[in-house]
Amino acid sequence: MNAELKRVHSPDIYNLKSYHPECSDSFCFLLQAMIGPAGEDGEESFDIEICTPKWIESHLEINDVLIGVHYLIVREYSYQKIIHSIEKFLLGCSGASWGEVAKKVSKLGFWEFEAHKDVGP
Repeated sequence: MNAELKRVHSPDIYNLKSYHPECSDSFCFLLQAMIGPAGEDGEESFDIEICTPKWIESHLEINDVLIGVHYLIVREYSYQKIIHSIEKFLLGCSGASWGEVAKKVSKLGFWEFEAHKDVGP
């Protein structure tokens, strides 16, 4: 079984395809990637923070530490590059069950069922 990107959504941005950040090299927003089994119905949400190095730098104090789990770091906003990067990552996410596949995908984004103990092997 393989993973497939079905669609993307952001609660912060109305239209991701035509979005232009106020500051092209310093921004951060939540992207919800709806991913499910390839060629089958169904999808689950994986939350990814899309941000730039400049945004990270501007939000770090001298002694701060940032753990970059579920971040996709880009130099500038490009809808096509973000989608391509997610799809490329998903090529390495396969397994015998959806639970197994979703655990691999959850390295990219926070899986909506990640806290559930009874998912997959």
